[in-house]
Amino acid sequence: MRRWMFLLVIIITTCEFWVYVEVGERFGVGKTIFLSLATSVIGGLMMQFEGRKVLGDARAQVNGGQIPGRTMLDGICIFIGGILLLIPGFVTDIIGFTLVFPLTRPLYRKPLLKWISKKMKDGSITYFRR
Repeated sequence: MRRWMFLLVIIITTCEFWVYVEVGERFGVGKTIFLSLATSVIGGLMMQFEGRKVLGDARAQVNGGQIPGRTMLDGICIFIGGILLLIPGFVTDIIGFTLVFPLTRPLYRKPLLKWISKKMKDGSITYFRR
């Protein structure tokens, strides 16, 4: 697992550096820095808005006696997307926006659900039920 994480960090860093150089050459250094900061600010605001909406939906479902399963997956996607949006870089921003944006979030829900259920079957993730 550590090897995969190390390899992933190296690949993402290399891609981000390459994209920064390409964008910097095309638009200039000042516009590149501004664009990077703007995507982080806009992404942070989107994360707050979507996070509050999902939290409200989860509260309504719990108060209605339902288990907020899909809403919890949305919350995990928004959290991960928010972290990616705060990391400087265009590649992580694109992935982060797709995780936070409600129309593209379903693309991540199914693989995330499969990963969580696999980890629960393996015993890596445990849950407590009252």
